[in-house]
Amino acid sequence: MKIGVPSEVKNNEHRVGLTPESVKILSDLGHQLFVQSSAGHAIGFTDNLYELSGAKIIDSASGVFESSELIIKVKEPVEDEFKFLRDDLTLFTYLHLAGDPLQAKKLLATGVTGIAYETVTADDNSLPLLAPMSAIAGQLSVVVGSYHLLKPNNGRGTLLSDLDPRIVTVIGAGVAGKEAIAKARANNGHVKVIDLNQSKLEELKLEFGEEKMEYIVSTTDSIRDAVSESDLVIGAVYVVGKEAPKVVSRDMLKNMTDGSVLVDISIDQGGCFESSKPTNHDDPTFIENGVLHYCVTNMPGAVPLTATIALNKATLPFITELANKGISKALNDDSHLMNGLNIKDGVIIHPAIKESLEK
Repeated sequence: MKIGVPSEVKNNEHRVGLTPESVKILSDLGHQLFVQSSAGHAIGFTDNLYELSGAKIIDSASGVFESSELIIKVKEPVEDEFKFLRDDLTLFTYLHLAGDPLQAKKLLATGVTGIAYETVTADDNSLPLLAPMSAIAGQLSVVVGSYHLLKPNNGRGTLLSDLDPRIVTVIGAGVAGKEAIAKARANNGHVKVIDLNQSKLEELKLEFGEEKMEYIVSTTDSIRDAVSESDLVIGAVYVVGKEAPKVVSRDMLKNMTDGSVLVDISIDQGGCFESSKPTNHDDPTFIENGVLHYCVTNMPGAVPLTATIALNKATLPFITELANKGISKALNDDSHLMNGLNIKDGVIIHPAIKESLEK
């Protein structure tokens, strides 16, 4: 199969769809690889490394798309890339269509087959291709949240430490939320965990204990009370194929202390704070009602080498399956991969995404 890897074009996005190691594995299986020049340069993956691994280097994005049957990316296509998409091309990447209806409409118009990393499933109903980036985003949420609590960054002027324990609220106890909890605990924060699932909260209690920990069932009142006491609030709410619910209202911000920080990991799915709006690494924050918001849509892009390697470990088996069997057979043979199929021939295939976009 002809497989293309274009450069990512979102703001400060230096991840790349395939590492040289992954390219070599696919090339050794007899597939043709086309990599855009300098696609991995920022993280040390030079054109020469890709060539030695069996890829052909192509100067332009258009050339990569034109040469390929299967495109491997990291982030969803942006406006400038839509013109490269066509109905005999398959795109395998994060799509996050539920959080961006306008993009979904434009993507549908191209006729491209879109398989989304974030809806591919595993036997235990987990999301194996979303998990590595969720884990990184969860850890980063505490790092960037702590940084923006510093007074020179318009924060409250507090430090997560044992000198003066501060409250960190984590809403959502999935992969990202769990990583945020662990990171906040490691920084001596007092952590309030909020989730709808009582059983999940009990599991977390067994893992993290009760010292400087609170486990709270999610209600409007419990969220309002927790955020009003918090220096840092991390939103890690994810519903497969759907826009994230708005769990923190604008009204709740009025009860928060000026300089407190909200980090919205869910921003790719539309955001879980009513006041959220997408930001980027060049201009990552804004202030509303005195509360600093961090809503960067590609948080793992801050650590592109770590993120690329982690993502490839998860995606390569599925990419190999698509390449070896062909798109249709691979999808038909693997129900988990089929769950990743979001759009085809101008039609929304995934039921949850269809429901979300047709509201």
